[in-house]
Amino acid sequence: MSLIDPLPAKFPVVRSEFVTSAVSISGFPAPGIPEVVFAGRSNAGKSSLINRLTGNRGLARTSSTPGKTQSVNFYRINGSFYFVDLPGYGYARAGKSAIRSWKTLIEGYFLGRAVIALAIHVVDSRMPPTDLDIQLSGWLAGLEVPRLVVATKSDKLSNNQKGAQLRIISDSLEESSVIMASAATGTGSKEIWKRILEATAVVPSSIE
Repeated sequence: MSLIDPLPAKFPVVRSEFVTSAVSISGFPAPGIPEVVFAGRSNAGKSSLINRLTGNRGLARTSSTPGKTQSVNFYRINGSFYFVDLPGYGYARAGKSAIRSWKTLIEGYFLGRAVIALAIHVVDSRMPPTDLDIQLSGWLAGLEVPRLVVATKSDKLSNNQKGAQLRIISDSLEESSVIMASAATGTGSKEIWKRILEATAVVPSSIE
């Protein structure tokens, strides 16, 4: 059995496709359909989460090397909205010039896109949020971007550990609603999809 099983027939995804991988703002597709953006620390499991949510384990490339993804990747879902995978932050081995480039790219995305339906802030459930996680959380709040915090890799925690980590994450990020999730087991996927569908339904396409 694969780590990512096929989604049930009732699941929202009918079609998922890679659109483009942009290393600069000029490479972003023209704004049009709503966008659900995944942001988080390197190795927090963003790409694996995208693959689990779409039931397409080859859609977003995953790597055992943290910080390897240095581009903004766009995936079209059902032809009606994008999943956007941002470069991970906080990778200690990245050079200063690379960090500056990532910062410019990420800030350019958030400040230049008018069709962001939801920002999914991905954190590792096994550890407390880092300073960069807290900074991102505050920045998104300041931009008034709709946000959902998803704590991945929860299958590696006991029930008691999940409760403790949930409180730590909620308190650190000042977010009362945190979804515990696992790309390996699918835990949390239905709850995440509920928020995605609600968000994309209220953000109209800019294409008349």
